[in-house]
Amino acid sequence: MTANHDSSNGTHPFRMKRLEETEVEEGVRYRPAPQSPPDSVSNETTESAETTGFFARGRDYESAYINHHYSKAERELLGTYESLDYLPPHSQAYKNWLRKQPARLDWDRWVMMGMIGFIVGIIGFLIHQCIDVISDFKWDRAEELIQDDEIMKAWGFVLIYSLGFVLLASLPVVYLRPSATGSGIPELIGYLNGTMVGKIFNVKTLVVKIWSCICAVGSGMPVGPEGPMIHIGSLVGAGLSQFKSDTLGFKLPYFTRFRNSEDRRNFISAGAAAGVASAFGAPVGGLLFSMEEVSSFWNLKLSWMTFFCCIISTFTTDLFDSAFSGFQYTGYFGMFSAEKNIMFQVRKGLDVNLWLFIPTVILGIIGGLLGALFVFINLKLARLRRLVMRKLAKIWKQNIAKWIEPCIIMIIFATLTVFLPALFSCSPFTCYLQGEKVSPDTYSPNCLTTPTEIEPEPTVSIYNCEPGVKFKNETSQWSNASYSELATLMFVTGEEAISHLFSRETHLEFNYPSLLTMLVVYYPLSCWTAGTAMSTGLVVPMLLIGALYGRIIGLIMVSIFGVQTEENPYWAWMDPGALALIGSASFFGGVSRLTMSLSVIMMEITNDIQFLLPIMVAIVVSKWVGDFFTHPIYHALLEFKCIPFLDHEPIIYDEHNKAVNLELHYARDAMVSPVLVLHTRETVHKLASLLRDTKHGGFPIVKSDENGDRRFLGLITRTELCVLLKQEDLFEAVEEPSDDAPELTPLEYQELIVDKIPIGMEDVLDELCNNEQNQNLYLNLAPYYNQSASCVHENFSLHRTYIIYRTMGLRHLTVVDRHNQVVGFLTRKDLMGFQLEETMARLDLQNQDMGAANVELSSMDA
Repeated sequence: MTANHDSSNGTHPFRMKRLEETEVEEGVRYRPAPQSPPDSVSNETTESAETTGFFARGRDYESAYINHHYSKAERELLGTYESLDYLPPHSQAYKNWLRKQPARLDWDRWVMMGMIGFIVGIIGFLIHQCIDVISDFKWDRAEELIQDDEIMKAWGFVLIYSLGFVLLASLPVVYLRPSATGSGIPELIGYLNGTMVGKIFNVKTLVVKIWSCICAVGSGMPVGPEGPMIHIGSLVGAGLSQFKSDTLGFKLPYFTRFRNSEDRRNFISAGAAAGVASAFGAPVGGLLFSMEEVSSFWNLKLSWMTFFCCIISTFTTDLFDSAFSGFQYTGYFGMFSAEKNIMFQVRKGLDVNLWLFIPTVILGIIGGLLGALFVFINLKLARLRRLVMRKLAKIWKQNIAKWIEPCIIMIIFATLTVFLPALFSCSPFTCYLQGEKVSPDTYSPNCLTTPTEIEPEPTVSIYNCEPGVKFKNETSQWSNASYSELATLMFVTGEEAISHLFSRETHLEFNYPSLLTMLVVYYPLSCWTAGTAMSTGLVVPMLLIGALYGRIIGLIMVSIFGVQTEENPYWAWMDPGALALIGSASFFGGVSRLTMSLSVIMMEITNDIQFLLPIMVAIVVSKWVGDFFTHPIYHALLEFKCIPFLDHEPIIYDEHNKAVNLELHYARDAMVSPVLVLHTRETVHKLASLLRDTKHGGFPIVKSDENGDRRFLGLITRTELCVLLKQEDLFEAVEEPSDDAPELTPLEYQELIVDKIPIGMEDVLDELCNNEQNQNLYLNLAPYYNQSASCVHENFSLHRTYIIYRTMGLRHLTVVDRHNQVVGFLTRKDLMGFQLEETMARLDLQNQDMGAANVELSSMDA
């Protein structure tokens, strides 16, 4: 029973809620292991895990200050993930490789950052142009049919057109690359936190991600492209920085110095930031988003380079967007139009009033409540979806169900989009002043139906309403035209609908029925769509939902206090468009719990700096309220997918719901032991047998002195041992150990470092174990083990142990005694919140048992 357990299938052997017995053996704390769980989890076990307690504490309905409670099936899945070291192993082979690298002043890093930013910017431009072409054609044609009183033809056209693109979006994801599902942000966060997530940085994933995103958003599904753009940016950063591809089978001799774990992860972080910058036109927001939400390890130098990458990405997207509209050249190349650069430009600024913070706090509370509900429903739907997949059993049935689900959503949404507006009466283009209709004789230029004039904006939907006639004289103009409020919000992309809701001085453009109907339809459908087998994002739905209820709150104030214009500047802030902006920020914050980056992104996409303070207040309030009910959406999905994640700070409670101070505990309290160790020279047979019979991910390297004490030297991983054992020319017949690392290493660093265990390794290990000659052949590990592997003393503070592990991005942490002998091992699974809580409970129980035993002994002595 050993503790080197960051393993390949990695089921942790010490997941016990109670310490049945304690033994002392050679000064090592020893924990008996329960029987290993079966390789496959029964349907009964998994189904009970998915359905146990709809509002069970520590499951989906859980405060951000409560650790997620994993079921038995989830713990087995949790154990299948391997961890990653942030820094490359500091071995002799690595040092020799570094000496061969040409001396530079980091100019090549700046070049690489610029290349990543440029590629991401081009991809962002292409995605948005394709979506606009697909979407505009559909809605223009549908509206033409409806205006010709052919609503059934319009419905048939919209349904067939949309379903075609939904299938094009879903089928490649289902059958070619499931890793392209969703936004990819939870997997990205898990990887940058130090967990290996398979196939998320693959060129096939990139192609399928881009294609699926274009088709899904263009089809009219209630989703957006911004979330996938973050994953696409990280894909570009991961692939371009390495200048090699296993899928395409090439390995170029350029930028080879970046082929290490630290640089690769840094470029992935920069690519994710560039994705945000391109999607929103927000370079500062992209930098802060990567720093706040995506990356676990950061430094000032990386900030400068990521900022440069974001600038290039935003510049590239804006440059081409200014020159092309629907791939048609506009003749304005190089002119950065505000309408193109600022996604939801607010053309009319308003002064902030102290009274504005009352509805701001209300919107923050609503955003926190609705945001937490959104997360909760999303998780419940995901668990239901997982349960249905297991009920189907057959893979082909599961695949069919995966692509049928978005088709069902599209049928519902397309049908509602076409027919719902017909149930509402048309709204006339009537000018209003202080809530009163204005006749042509008393017309005032303060026409509040549209931002500037009586006539509708080009994107306002006439639907089947009377187009009307314009009238104009020397002093005024008016129209008897009419339009459909609901069609204006539904017959466009989500981004255009948000622009309508954000518009200023349009107090009465939308009324309660249209806003409430859109909210009731869009909220559940966007939540349902979020987990389907397509490349989709939640950003546009979050902004749109928040803008809807924000606009409703603004309309309530207009109904109570009347229309307030610039003629009364003290109350001019009482604009439904302004409160829609605050509502968007509140719902975005209530779902994601972002703070700094979200505030900056909202400023950059609206250019409304005057409302920065109310937006910040709404975000903070929504975060406080949302944290009381659920975890943030991306962290909740990490837990649902059982991807190991270490938060910035552990929050641990005992059985009495009292906070536990980890400074009062030691590293030995959380470690597992004993540990399998290796010497610098081991027989090939022993190494092969060790890898075949265990699933441990790392092994400490020790040196035995004359007293038999084994001093800790470093650490070598399972992957490195597998690569070494495939190199038969490294086997030696020399028995005498040599601890001095040679200046030259037979196997170069680049050959030693691979992303995963070589294919067919099990057969290689069996062959090595069955060959008796390997008992007399040795492998020298001295040039290849990590000489700078971290370790802590067994009496080291557990809280500081967590900080060291999390800050340095470790995969393994060795625990030693005062003689530098290995006594225990720590991995990220030992330091996860739920495991620390179980450890504390076990220690409390042990202390109670020891206290009871002491009382019993005292009574016997008496």
